[in-house]
Amino acid sequence: MKKRSSSFKIFSISAVWLWLGAFALTPILLILATSFLTQDPNSIIKLIPTISNYSELFNHAYLRILLQSLCLASSCTVICLIIAYPFAFTIARSQHKHKSLLLLLVIIPFWTSSLIRTYAIMAILKAKGILNAVLLAMGIIHEPLQILYSHTAILIGCVYDLLPFMILPLYVNIEKLNQEYLEAAQDLGAGWVTTFFKVIIPLTMPGIIAGSVLVFLPSMTMFYIPVLLGGAKNLLLGNLIEHQFLTANNWPLGAAISVVITLLMGIFILIYWRNSKEEDRENLA
Repeated sequence: MKKRSSSFKIFSISAVWLWLGAFALTPILLILATSFLTQDPNSIIKLIPTISNYSELFNHAYLRILLQSLCLASSCTVICLIIAYPFAFTIARSQHKHKSLLLLLVIIPFWTSSLIRTYAIMAILKAKGILNAVLLAMGIIHEPLQILYSHTAILIGCVYDLLPFMILPLYVNIEKLNQEYLEAAQDLGAGWVTTFFKVIIPLTMPGIIAGSVLVFLPSMTMFYIPVLLGGAKNLLLGNLIEHQFLTANNWPLGAAISVVITLLMGIFILIYWRNSKEEDRENLA
């Protein structure tokens, strides 16, 4: 029986590693190898090694796109955190029947395609959309706001699309918050504001970091939201990669950009992992 159980474990672990190797590691290695090859207008790539694809990334235009993407991802993460924290706190502290309903409202967006939700945002933000119609009817504005096809529209779309990824990790951490810590802080004379910043925020920091990683990384590489909501003028890293592979046929440069983004993502994940390990050590201590 033990031998059969041991064989099953070996088979299961081997299958997992085989799957990871085939569908995760192999594509990454292929992209890495392509990034060191030369572009060929006729056959897409030449098997001639070069590092010019990486040196080309220091071009002013590409650095500007990288900076724009970082600014968008940072703004999206901060806005999601500001909106998600009070919402997650309310869910965690609400009664069970209300908690289920609120969690359902958070999860419902996952039931529909992100692309469909983006088209819904377009219908709201366009010149003759719902938002302008309401503002005009209330007399707040006298002519339609030109929000669609702007950086603001991209930011709104990213926040709407990624907000649940910030709410759920925060909710999990806030729900595990020990009420005795809050009562002890209040017994020692700490007000609500002091308790929030000195006790609640540090204890829920793993959720903040997890949510920030889950929002920041996808918003860095979004390509369909900038295209639909930002138009051709607002080019970001995801659009740049898509352009290099599908339009310019410069696969080596597109691969080099992908490798750089993957390294950036790896750094953020490593920071999160180290922070989680430190939190686990503190909890065990």
